[in-house]
Amino acid sequence: MTIKVGDRLPEGSLAEFIETETAGCALGPNTFNVADLVKGKKIAVFAVPGAFTPTCSAKHLPGYIKLADEFKAKGVDEIWALSVNDAFVMGAWGRDQKATGIVRLLADGSATFTKALGLDADFSKFGMGTRSQRYSMLLEDGVVKQLNIEAPGKFEVSNAETLLAQLG
Repeated sequence: MTIKVGDRLPEGSLAEFIETETAGCALGPNTFNVADLVKGKKIAVFAVPGAFTPTCSAKHLPGYIKLADEFKAKGVDEIWALSVNDAFVMGAWGRDQKATGIVRLLADGSATFTKALGLDADFSKFGMGTRSQRYSMLLEDGVVKQLNIEAPGKFEVSNAETLLAQLG
């Protein structure tokens, strides 16, 4: 079943490539409990089928980077990019797109969290296996407040402009 507005996120974990070692976070991939990450925060999330893919790199991630200050001005604590890739790939994509420190690039390497959301998709015909559908959502303390799921092959409702406008 697909998650919907009003639902609480399922249990799960996501990985992030940490560029600078800090207390509690080692350099390289670190795994985080989703419930801990969302607690008490307002988070704009967008998911892409794959890092470094054309629409994801040319439009989706750049839109959220460009509008990050406007999201913050509307009370958003963090912006997440989520993909069924490993943390090394997501870290490299973040560096390539100059997203580090602006958007958190979170990896769901085995699609476990994406499947729990009910937002997985079969991209086998493209040689990519199980991936995420393209979507955006607004979370408040782990509860879905907005959810914009794209039709297959489309990029019309999960862009940064749409989610920003939904913040009022």
